[in-house]
Amino acid sequence: MERDPAYCTEMGAAFCGDSRDLLEKLPDNSVNLVVTSPPFALQRKKEYGNKEQHEYVDWLSEFAQTVFRKLRDDGSFVLDLGGAYRKGLPTRSLYNFRIPIHFCDNLGFHLAEDFYWYNPSKLPSPIEWVNKRKIRAKDAVNTVWWFSKTQWPKADVSNVLTEYSARMKKLLRDPEAFYSAKKRPSGHDISIGFGKNNGGAIPSNLLHIPNTESNGQYLGGCKAVGVKGHPARFPERLPRFFIRFLTEPGDLVVDFFAGSNTAGAVAENEGRCWLAFEERIDYLAASAFRFLPKGLCCNTLESIYERICSGDSLELTDYTQQHELFAKT
Repeated sequence: MERDPAYCTEMGAAFCGDSRDLLEKLPDNSVNLVVTSPPFALQRKKEYGNKEQHEYVDWLSEFAQTVFRKLRDDGSFVLDLGGAYRKGLPTRSLYNFRIPIHFCDNLGFHLAEDFYWYNPSKLPSPIEWVNKRKIRAKDAVNTVWWFSKTQWPKADVSNVLTEYSARMKKLLRDPEAFYSAKKRPSGHDISIGFGKNNGGAIPSNLLHIPNTESNGQYLGGCKAVGVKGHPARFPERLPRFFIRFLTEPGDLVVDFFAGSNTAGAVAENEGRCWLAFEERIDYLAASAFRFLPKGLCCNTLESIYERICSGDSLELTDYTQQHELFAKT
């Protein structure tokens, strides 16, 4: 990148600016995974800005065209999109379903798989149809589209196995007592190999992830310096699933709607290189709290926030090294 980052760490860097310009500066065929959650096409305007439904597909396509060129041939583009209702009506907008059709028909992407993020902690919405008139159920599922540049993206589901059910654990302890190989009514011919312990169960494309974090390092830092946290953070488990599933240590992960930079922090912890692009410097400055050592005083956190907001480029590992040295003494 030609410009200085707002901050950098051992594994990555965060840049403030228009993501369309920043994406263009990346070498073609250089990115292993793009994972992001753009502002949704909601009727109620948010403080971070969001496009109208009728212009949303064209707007997001401006970014996606560049993403396609920057991805490696085995790279992936994971896009989290929330649903919405039509203005003034209790019927759903189709904007989030038009995205995969347009991306695949016109931009060259392949839809590797559709995922659905179920957030049980999501508040009832929209208020008019759910709370007041009580004619619709709570909207608690986001669509998460996994796009690939070719039909054979890099992926390894063994990296994201889930815990076996209690029944499966019982079967594994004594397969012969609880299981017999035979053809099921569904037509599946399941052999005795079904009783093999593979270290976990293959996950489904329904991701059950509550978004309930309220007192972590990021929000703690925001509270300490008296700034608001980003209003639309996604939980660490969501990008972690796809980072583990679709990349290897040392690969490059990019989030071009970084917000509070959850994806960058997860990538750092997973040993992946990362780049984060965000147009609001205040959001980016607060996101630095995710990469700082615990125990820094409020004055230090406030100084870091103000310096980034004023345009300084900070090396956050310096604060980690200083903190470790001070702790030893």
